[in-house]
Amino acid sequence: MKNYLVTGAAGFIGSAVAKRLISLGNYVVSIDNLSTGKKSNIPEGVVFIEGDCGDPEIYTKVPNKNYDAIIHIAGQSSGEISFDDPVYDIKTNAVSTLLLLKYALDTSCKRFIYTSSMSVYGKQPDQRVKEGREIYRTYGIETTSLRLFNVYGPGQNLENLKQGMVSIYLAQIHEKDLVEVKGSLERYRDFIYIDDVVDAFESCLTGKGSEGEIINIGTGVRTTVEELLALLFELQQKKLNIKNADSTAGDLFGIYADITKMKTILGIEKPKNLIKGLTEMNNWLSNQG
Repeated sequence: MKNYLVTGAAGFIGSAVAKRLISLGNYVVSIDNLSTGKKSNIPEGVVFIEGDCGDPEIYTKVPNKNYDAIIHIAGQSSGEISFDDPVYDIKTNAVSTLLLLKYALDTSCKRFIYTSSMSVYGKQPDQRVKEGREIYRTYGIETTSLRLFNVYGPGQNLENLKQGMVSIYLAQIHEKDLVEVKGSLERYRDFIYIDDVVDAFESCLTGKGSEGEIINIGTGVRTTVEELLALLFELQQKKLNIKNADSTAGDLFGIYADITKMKTILGIEKPKNLIKGLTEMNNWLSNQG
């Protein structure tokens, strides 16, 4: 059994990662402020601390353990919210990461894995985007940055219409009479299924070679908004009108990943294709009652 501190276990990705670690017989502690996550999402067996990772005092509540790794998933990933409230965005992302790194130093935790976003690449040409290399070894901490592209799958919050392209559109198709699309239908993304994301975290913890790396977590497949909507309409057996609205501030027109490092370092060679992943997500939604 190993000890892990996983932030954000009340959220979509964090809960899936924590569940996997618990299922493998590990001890898991999580900090989450429940700003977007739900307490009901926290897997059974996780020691839960309600609070903000950007609050220095919260770390006094963390059980005194020798943690094998800190996995930082709690963060504000909505581009729209980052423009609406940039101060909150900085606290939730930059400040929380610095405080967790300090906690790692103070407790001699040598492994630090954290989520990044495709948004850091900014405007890119229409080709697969590669990573840079990141090193934070001066103080003896082996970091890995998993740069997540558009994550989707069962368990995603369909009530949050500011985060998650698949969940936003699926929720509208399921519940409304039309779909509002902010920006062009020709925008394109790379959609990665939640199980592949969890596999990436597990591979970082159990394998070697990811230390000091930034690794794209995607499929390498370019999918336009129009193509995504067509698939969702087919799954929901609906064809709704589409209302075009202005683009969200700071929104990327298009991006998809070069996943060479995900394949060679993490061993994830065949991520789930979009049609199969959307089918599983739609089946999950149908079973929600």
